[in-house]
Amino acid sequence: MLKKALFLYLSFAMACMVCLMASCQDDDSFTTSPSHQLSFSTDTVRLDTLFANVPSAAKTLWVFNRSGDGLRCASIRLERGAQSAFRVNVDGIYLGEGNDYSTSEVELRNKDSVRVVIEATLPRASSAEPEEQSDNIIFTLESGVEQRVNLDAWAWNARILRNVRISKDSTIDASTTPTVIYGGLRVDSGATLTLTPGSTLYFHSDAGIDVYGRLLTMGTADKGILLRGDRIDRMFDYLPYDRVPAQWMGVRFHASSYDNELRYTELHSTNTAVTVDSCDVTRQTLLLSHSTLHNCQGYGLVTTNAKVTLEDVQITNTLHDCLLVNGGDVTINNATFAQFYPFDSRRGAALAFNNSYPIVNLLVRNSLLTGYADDVLMGPPVDTTALDHYLFDYCMIRTPKLTTADSVHFTHVFYEDVKDTTSMGEKHFMKMDTDNLIYDFRLDSVSAAIGKADPLTALPDDRLGISRKKTPDIGAYEYKQK
Repeated sequence: MLKKALFLYLSFAMACMVCLMASCQDDDSFTTSPSHQLSFSTDTVRLDTLFANVPSAAKTLWVFNRSGDGLRCASIRLERGAQSAFRVNVDGIYLGEGNDYSTSEVELRNKDSVRVVIEATLPRASSAEPEEQSDNIIFTLESGVEQRVNLDAWAWNARILRNVRISKDSTIDASTTPTVIYGGLRVDSGATLTLTPGSTLYFHSDAGIDVYGRLLTMGTADKGILLRGDRIDRMFDYLPYDRVPAQWMGVRFHASSYDNELRYTELHSTNTAVTVDSCDVTRQTLLLSHSTLHNCQGYGLVTTNAKVTLEDVQITNTLHDCLLVNGGDVTINNATFAQFYPFDSRRGAALAFNNSYPIVNLLVRNSLLTGYADDVLMGPPVDTTALDHYLFDYCMIRTPKLTTADSVHFTHVFYEDVKDTTSMGEKHFMKMDTDNLIYDFRLDSVSAAIGKADPLTALPDDRLGISRKKTPDIGAYEYKQK
């Protein structure tokens, strides 16, 4: 019996060894048949639009051998060689001048794969418009079969500014040529920086604006001003980096800064979009008019013991509060605060305020406060013996209906039905595409904010410069029928 068991064991072991040897022989087998070819994760690697002379982020191409037998590459080369704007690394081998932009050291066993990394630094375009640059990676197999993967990008000329310091009154006109800021932009005390209508500034991840003097962004309804990150490529095919938060550092008004105006200006995809430091609360620090702060990984606007005015303003989708008021004197009219930040369920309020500094005045009129939460308004406890100076008038707020004891602070207020969780405030707006991170916070036809603003105090036009009706709407936007 023991001999029989030993025989069976040895037979099994021999069979396993034979299979293993056969497997090794199969893995080490290479073919030169033209019918056996490589497969690729894509036939075109697109680096989208890039600023000229600015290195791109890396893109990955995967090369697969699914042919059923091993394949050797007689060569893998960058077609344009030294004339190429692209840089290619194949499985750790850089295709550069030292190896004549090619390699013959790559083999792929059956079911194996190789990673190829592609970057680019594009030359200046010959015109102001983006200009296409392309090349090919050519894979030549031992069989003589050639396979190609196209590399494609568009070069856009830009003005590059590094560690900018404004020490005297200056104007930046970035309405025709993109202007990219590295290292930050500082406006010294006593100096005024003016951005002209239609200007767009692109900020690198380490850059923002520090204002010790004065900043004027003088956009118009037809020529708005845009402050955004400098990534103009895509994270995924469906998602540009421009829709991703924390792309740049935002704007900070320091204690010495007064009489700033941001008009028809959009800031998005920042950490905190706008910060206002504590200063003399009797002097105006900031007028934010007909402007948007959107998609921030910090706050939209945080103001501390300062005098700030907001008119026709949209502040939306922030990790922390859309607006945080730490005391001071703040006047708000026709604003939309919508808290639908998609990346973290621990998002802050649409509007939060506290009396860490004395609330000299907080007046919120004709404004829409909504979001995913049942309560998007956070304030200090009401003390009727020592009333803080704040008032919400003709506003629509997603919050549990307040008691009559709070009626001194909330007049003509419309409360969203927080029991209606089917839309959680989204029904107010034209587009809420959370899959692709595309939002349009203009009012939809079913919004209960339509026609609810105070005709006596509502502003004459909306965020886009559209005249308000005789029965104006709550929020930054006046509903306009399609």
